[in-house]
Amino acid sequence: MDIKDQLYDAFGELIYLMAMTDGALQDEEIKALQETLSKHEWSNAINWSFNYESKRKGDLEDTYKKVLFACFDIGPNPEYTKMIEVMEAVAASHGETTKEERDLVDRFRNDLLTEFAK
Repeated sequence: MDIKDQLYDAFGELIYLMAMTDGALQDEEIKALQETLSKHEWSNAINWSFNYESKRKGDLEDTYKKVLFACFDIGPNPEYTKMIEVMEAVAASHGETTKEERDLVDRFRNDLLTEFAK
């Protein structure tokens, strides 16, 4: 798997985590994902990863760790900004962003900054 494949696999998994912070996938979240990614050149790969995770229904903390370690392996990448934007769009898709959703965005951002500041 090359770096782009790893990145977009992690991207789909991370968006799945965002959608699951409230315990269930909502139609609004899926619609926001599709709209936000519609112009992204790798939207099919990202959607595939998202759909795979939604069927697999693995442990959310384990999935987060897998995403984070993939990002650490990839290293600094400008696509992380887009990942965070999509996370925020999914979080806001059903009205107000919850504390859990905000915490996940902040945790991801802080984990990346901590790792890449070394």
